Order: sequence, then C-alpha cells, then structure tokens
Amino acid sequence: MAGERTAVVVLGHGGVDRHGVHRISGRCLRLVHEAELQVSGAGADVVVFSGWSSSGGVSEAEQMRDAWRGPAVDLVVEETARSTAENAARTLPLLLDRGIRRAIVVCAPTHLLRTRLLFGSLFRRVGVQPEFRIARVAPTLGSIAWEIAALPFLPLELRAAETELARRLG
Repeated sequence: MAGERTAVVVLGHGGVDRHGVHRISGRCLRLVHEAELQVSGAGADVVVFSGWSSSGGVSEAEQMRDAWRGPAVDLVVEETARSTAENAARTLPLLLDRGIRRAIVVCAPTHLLRTRLLFGSLFRRVGVQPEFRIARVAPTLGSIAWEIAALPFLPLELRAAETELARRLG
C-alpha cells in the first residue's frame, strides 16, 4: 500500500562444514538473491537477515548481509534465531522499531507452509502485513522430510514464539 514502509525478511539456512565452521547453504544464497529482486520490486528500504551460528562464529545473518549485492538499503542483522518461530519472534520487534507495516518474507518452497503459519499469526496480531515469496530452490528429500517432521511441533513453536514476543514487546 502507498505510504507504508516495507521490509524484506530473509530466513537463514546453513550448517557446519567439515572444518567445524557454520556456513550458509547454497539455498540460503538463493534466498538472498530473491530478496535482492524483491527489494527493487517492492520499494523496500529495509532488509532483515535472521539466523544464528551453531559453531559460535559468523552467524547466518551476518553471512547473508555480506553476500548482499542488491540496492543500498538498511541491512539489519538478527543473529540469534535458531528456528522459524524464533525468526518470526525476533524479527518482528526490529520491524516495529522501524515503523514497518508490510514485510515480504523470503523462504524456500518446502518451508512456505510453516513460514506462513508462524509469521502470519505473529505479524498480523500487531498490524504488520506479511507477504511471502519463494526463491527458486529445488526441493530435496531432506528438506521435505524436515518440514514433515517439524509439523507436529508447530503448535509448541507458535506458543513459545508468542511468549517470547510478549516478553520482548512488553
């Protein structure tokens, strides 16, 4: 909508390499590229990267910021989220602090269902309208299995995110 600030939110994905260093995946780099396209098309002036490091080194969020080749916008790093629910709960206050009312969340195709449910539920409650864009990433058997295995935990994740968000927002 005209006049409202828009942000793009990018969810991290990575793992520990053979040297014990947490690195973003090729899939995650494709998410960053999709975010670069979305910023231009949506007129966004903020990008929030969200993701941690399991090895204590450079976080997924920092690695995504460093990979950014898009327009010059405010690049915000949220480097503590370890799950989709934490991505939602921890990026939302950053958006609210910046007066963002529209958020384009970029994710992989297999991740869309959980992303929609978690971000949609939390964001809409406080007046941030989420939209979802999927990057061109081929699903793998592992990513499909992961998402299927995670579905039964969705209600628990949502409750934990709601509790965390209530604490953060006061």
